[in-house]
Amino acid sequence: MVAEQLLITGILLVTAAAFLWGRWRHDLVAVCALLACVMTGLVSHADAFSGFGHPAVITVACILILSAGLQNSGAVDGLTRWIIPVEAGPVLSIAALTGLAAILSGFMNNVGALALLIPVALQMGSRLEMPPGRILMPLAFASILGGMTTLIGTPPNLIVSGMRAEMTEAGYFSMFDFTPVGLAVAAGGVLFIILLGWRLVPVRSQSVSGSFDLNAYLTEVRIPAGSKAEGMRLHEVETALDAVDAQVVGLVRNDVHLAPAGMNRKIISGDILIIEAEAEPLAKALSSLGLELEEAKTAESEAEEADTDTGSEDGAADQQLRKSEATISEDSATNDYEYAPLSGEIILAEYVVLPDSLLINRSPKMIELRTRYGINLLALSRAGGRTAARLRTIRFKAGDVLMLQGPPEAMAEFADNMGCVPLAERTLRIPDKRKALLAGSIMALAIAVIVAGVLPPAIAFLCGVLAITLFQIVPLRSLYQVIDWPIIVLLAALIPVAGAMQSTGAADLIARVILENFAQGHAVIALGAILVVTMTLSDLMNNAATAAVMCPIALGAAHQLDANPDAFLMAVAIGASCAFLTPIGHQNNTLILGPGGFRFGDYWRLGLPLEILVVAISMPMLLWIWPL
Repeated sequence: MVAEQLLITGILLVTAAAFLWGRWRHDLVAVCALLACVMTGLVSHADAFSGFGHPAVITVACILILSAGLQNSGAVDGLTRWIIPVEAGPVLSIAALTGLAAILSGFMNNVGALALLIPVALQMGSRLEMPPGRILMPLAFASILGGMTTLIGTPPNLIVSGMRAEMTEAGYFSMFDFTPVGLAVAAGGVLFIILLGWRLVPVRSQSVSGSFDLNAYLTEVRIPAGSKAEGMRLHEVETALDAVDAQVVGLVRNDVHLAPAGMNRKIISGDILIIEAEAEPLAKALSSLGLELEEAKTAESEAEEADTDTGSEDGAADQQLRKSEATISEDSATNDYEYAPLSGEIILAEYVVLPDSLLINRSPKMIELRTRYGINLLALSRAGGRTAARLRTIRFKAGDVLMLQGPPEAMAEFADNMGCVPLAERTLRIPDKRKALLAGSIMALAIAVIVAGVLPPAIAFLCGVLAITLFQIVPLRSLYQVIDWPIIVLLAALIPVAGAMQSTGAADLIARVILENFAQGHAVIALGAILVVTMTLSDLMNNAATAAVMCPIALGAAHQLDANPDAFLMAVAIGASCAFLTPIGHQNNTLILGPGGFRFGDYWRLGLPLEILVVAISMPMLLWIWPL
């Protein structure tokens, strides 16, 4: 037994290290851990895939589909239009937005809730003339806090409930067992954010004139023959670009990437400059030197002649835009795109890459962005770092903001297929009032059935999925696309691993180490230690993985102290949901990294006092609601 304990502990340590390193996706790491347990005999062959049929895994998948139904039907848009004040000051506006996010996150996927509200937040920031980050970070944190209020609010709660049923004789937690502690913590956290917290968010950029600013975009521009830049030295171009807040970070000549260090290098026709500039100065950067966006290599002669006589800086920028539009129209007719534009309209739009996007670690060339969708990637903004890689070969990361150009129908299909969220201001509307009411009613009925004890959560929500499919609220063809499969695989793989930790006694061993070194036999201190350790791990690795790893340890600690195991499991649920210190701890933190223009170290300024507040509120509430 000692050998098995050491073996599973070693696998756990390597798994946690891989999670923290972040080099591989969490679901891949979890599968490797499961296979290691199977190969070493810690998990039997018959139990290897038992996690895929676990009620917690089924419930998570169903919740994601039901959340998509609420989004697709326009139910959330209608609620947003009704609640968010049209004209109000910063405090009232942030209160309404964060309150709505917390409520929605209690009953739907919190990443989906945040994605729906990001355009509203950006529009609000523009109206209030506030930096977008000062609204986005409170919004993201409120959606995380709201998730801890119900069983279905966040995957860690479902994992904790599943572990309780599997490892104890108490069965599953009910729908609102999490509410007393979770609601107190969420209410206290949201109130802190509204009154003081939003002021602690670092100011990275200022929203002006109906739009929003981001970190500087990386854009490729071509030196056309006869342009002002042709024949200039690189340092002369750099000086000219300084006037419009842009700079050269790379040079491509004959498909060879040259470092811009040779500032005396002469610019020739056909060179491609990789420049860094913010969104609005891009047009000035183009027109000041007569540069062309690399995606717009040719133009119809009529459009060029029509715009050459304008003689103004704005005219030159408009000329450049129309030239690129003409290029897309021409290419659409000759390159046999898979997606043909229906309206003939060409738009510019900005999208943020979701944490679970299919774009991650893939380049525009790999996904055939131009040939498949007829879309041009004009620029990319990446917070926290700079890269001078070519746009066509750059690999996307979660939180990247993309400036795309193409037909609106193609843009919508691309965002839906690949997992992106539009950041442009949009009009809130209810596409189908009947479906919105149906989606809300189906979700409410499923919750009511669970609360009444008629059906367990997995069965009740599966019935809800069947209902929204029959009513075509979520099209059958996209039923499986809305499921976050990496999360499903992660949970299914780690559940047997967690069972091995319990059955071998490794969880008790780790719990004993924590108790002897920190708690020294005191149950209250042990409870606090479990909470803080879980919060710390959740800031560094996936919250679902954190919950799966910590549940057996928490139960081991409760067993060692002969204390109430429910209190320790609830501490894990609270701690796993509270990831506020880093952009990698929770998907919502990653999602706002680009749009907010944040750096890695910006989160702790609001996140640290918020985590301290969570501990201060949750500890007495845990002891009151779940006495030791």
